[in-house]
Amino acid sequence: MNLILLSLILIPATEIFLLIKIGSQIGAITTILLIFTTAIVGVYYAKYEGLNTLKSGFEQISKNKSPTYEMITGAAIAFAALLLIIPGFATDVIGFLIIFPISRNFLLEKFFGKFKNKKKETEKNNFIDGDFEDIEEEDDSKI
Repeated sequence: MNLILLSLILIPATEIFLLIKIGSQIGAITTILLIFTTAIVGVYYAKYEGLNTLKSGFEQISKNKSPTYEMITGAAIAFAALLLIIPGFATDVIGFLIIFPISRNFLLEKFFGKFKNKKKETEKNNFIDGDFEDIEEEDDSKI
């Protein structure tokens, strides 16, 4: 089954299940207030981290370096803010994991580590083994 289609089914089902379970334990009003609180706190913290990343990117540009890491981090923060805006507890946990710098760096290393290993394998195997022989102009029979 397609991963996107499976995600479209499983994520809302998980969120509904968690909302029902947590709502039955702490109450409906408290659950709704908790959802709004995590969204508001998450978006403000995402704004804070995004501004720090933007500042770091400008510092890299002023040093005539490419702000590649800052661009990837900024995209991760934007994705985390989106997850925090979506109502639910599972997406909030994932969003907060991406927002905090320590866990974000760990997740990005794991995610991009897979691509680095594949790149190294292709670089190692990027050669052709063969023999060659010099052919002089007088010896046209070998051509």
